[in-house]
Amino acid sequence: MKNELNKAQLNIANITAANKAKRLLWKIVWLLFFRPSPVFLHQWRCLLLRLFGANVDSKALPYPSAKIWAPWNLTMDEYSCLSHNVDCYCVDKIKIGKHATVSQRSFLCSATHDYSKKITPLPLMTAPINIESYSWVTSDVFIGPGVTIGKGSVVGVKSVVINSTLPWSVVAGNPAKHIKYRDILD
Repeated sequence: MKNELNKAQLNIANITAANKAKRLLWKIVWLLFFRPSPVFLHQWRCLLLRLFGANVDSKALPYPSAKIWAPWNLTMDEYSCLSHNVDCYCVDKIKIGKHATVSQRSFLCSATHDYSKKITPLPLMTAPINIESYSWVTSDVFIGPGVTIGKGSVVGVKSVVINSTLPWSVVAGNPAKHIKYRDILD
């Protein structure tokens, strides 16, 4: 399933002063209360995320070193995981389905710039990311704007995913390409 990302799928971002102030407050809370919390205190970090508007199940597993740009754009279902040093650049909505894992040092990037414009600064464009249930995004993976990782999919180490994946598939590479299908566990 190709994700031919076009201008119809991208939203022009409007980063307001209120948004910047809210992110500054979140950054302070992240530095003082989220980041230094012990690894096992997932429920504490879930609470902090919910206080900033995230839709996070109490059984979700956000790790303390996971960087979340705007919690109000994040959804984490039960037993979903944002592991160590994941960068969740959620300028647009990012949803992590139940039992889905985003492994260490991966980068979820829901924004880009419209380089086709002959103006500076280049307009910020956004599109949501959806990591469906039972998927595994392995280490050091880049997921671009508008991508859906299909249910039960596995994305190989250091892959760059710019197109959506089919359910129960294994993809890898730069750019990520389909390798095979997994056995369906439903």
